[in-house]
Amino acid sequence: MKIKEIGFVGIPVTDVTRARSFYEEVLGLKTSEEMMGGKWIEYSVGDDTLAIANVGSGKWVPSDQGTGVAFEVEDFDEAIKRLKDQHVPFAAEPFETPCCHMAVVQDPDGNKLIIHKLKPENEKGVCK
Repeated sequence: MKIKEIGFVGIPVTDVTRARSFYEEVLGLKTSEEMMGGKWIEYSVGDDTLAIANVGSGKWVPSDQGTGVAFEVEDFDEAIKRLKDQHVPFAAEPFETPCCHMAVVQDPDGNKLIIHKLKPENEKGVCK
């Protein structure tokens, strides 16, 4: 088997209306597809797709341990300020690595989302 690319990153939610408000109004994502009578919502993020969904009774549920999507932002400090201004809960406050800046926030269902900004090449340390 050879995997060619990531098809999408899917995040289960309990309340699609509340989740859409967070992903669209707080994070600023724009809907690219809406399926299954509004139970499956997709957002184009660069060349990739992020989906939020409320499907399958009890089979696919939110978890504060399961999601690993990282959003690459243009301005890390501005993104963090916006999230704090909107009282978004932080699972990990902003921190710096030799390669990047990161923070971990939680959506209304507790799913963890990484806010990420790579450092320019001339500012990177050892990234291993």
